[in-house]
Amino acid sequence: MNKLPLRVGIIGVHPDKGWAATAHLPALQRLPEYQIAAVSHHDLATARAAAHAFSVPHAFASAAELVTHPDVDLVVVAVKVPRHAELVGQAIAAGKAVFSEWPLGTSLAEAESMRDLARAAGVATSIGLQTRAAPAFAHARHLVRDGYVGRVLSASMIGSGILWGEAVNEGYVYTLDPANGAAMLNVPFAHSIDGLLHVLGAGFDAVSGLLGNARKTTRIVETGAELPLSVADQILLAGQLSNGVAVSAHFRGGLSRATNFHVEINGTHGDLLITSPVGYVGIGGMRLQGAHGDETLHEIEIPASYTAHGAEGPAQLVASAYQRLAEDIANGTHDGPDFDDAVGLHRLVDTIVRNAGVLK
Repeated sequence: MNKLPLRVGIIGVHPDKGWAATAHLPALQRLPEYQIAAVSHHDLATARAAAHAFSVPHAFASAAELVTHPDVDLVVVAVKVPRHAELVGQAIAAGKAVFSEWPLGTSLAEAESMRDLARAAGVATSIGLQTRAAPAFAHARHLVRDGYVGRVLSASMIGSGILWGEAVNEGYVYTLDPANGAAMLNVPFAHSIDGLLHVLGAGFDAVSGLLGNARKTTRIVETGAELPLSVADQILLAGQLSNGVAVSAHFRGGLSRATNFHVEINGTHGDLLITSPVGYVGIGGMRLQGAHGDETLHEIEIPASYTAHGAEGPAQLVASAYQRLAEDIANGTHDGPDFDDAVGLHRLVDTIVRNAGVLK
């Protein structure tokens, strides 16, 4: 994988729903560094409909056909987490570069296994931790690095899971099973804390947490049936980074009528604030505000270079992530997150689960 444009094959594409159709395909269509070469779905008619809808030349009913096709350089795995290990393994065995959506696996051990397979095969990897590339987070990282807030003292985060609240659509019931690795802790919380750590430029030296259920059940929207809420709808974290910064975070299931996403970074000479009207930064609508010296809090304009691809909504973050991957390929750099970064985040999630106290 050393030339552009990259020919991309996406596993798990529906013509009008799902994350691939909502984010990956619209993002890739806007980037000249990529060509969408193939899509697959277990139902060939669906794969062909998706290929027609997005003007993709090849449609397959199996991932095996896609990953071995000579027109595919980069395999994108955009299906539910329990299938990642199998499909990532197929791509690696075919000698293809692979982009997997986050979470990489259902467990730390599964993620480590995929990382080790890719290392042994010498294939390039990328992980969908696109919060790092979100314009507000990317610009905040540069502001922190350039001393806008002085020395960072602390950071705090509040978020809402959107799911894991009063009700859940039937298509997301699988997120209620902890074995599937797609709970609030694994997905919106992990995406958000990873983005914050990237802004701050350090990982945790020490961390503690609390997990629990304020709600004991949730309702299926389509049927009205009540199900046990068997994954945490309350996540509290406190810790200190290797650079001495104190960090706290609280994620709640569902949505709030007040604050849904709020990240505040406090330093010796200034402050930064990232907010969103929804609880998950992947949906969009983020604002970046700040103040330093004698200023009062004000809007910070995000340079156009962070959104040069022109995508909107969920596709904007994914396009930014793909753009960073293309720059790494073209320049021989490693600025975008890969499977090593994925294992590091899985390790943090695993530490929280093993060491967290339980809210009563």
